[in-house]
Amino acid sequence: MAQLSMRIDDGVKRRAEMACEALGLTMSSAINIYLVKLGNEMRIPFEVSADPFYNPENMAILEKSIKQLNTGKGKKHEPVEVD
Repeated sequence: MAQLSMRIDDGVKRRAEMACEALGLTMSSAINIYLVKLGNEMRIPFEVSADPFYNPENMAILEKSIKQLNTGKGKKHEPVEVD
């Protein structure tokens, strides 16, 4: 058997452990399921996509707004929740 070592963000690991526990799996068995599917299907077995929030145009607007706030131009407001 091979051993795999990796670094994972603490929050990601905690949430994954909670999901595995709810499914009755160990983290090791869940990762093995993923790797078996990856190897058998030669693809990532779920959709991988970028969050459109982080597109270059939106990031440029956000950077401009941050600069304005840092120079005292503009005003802070609470984040707006969008469904």
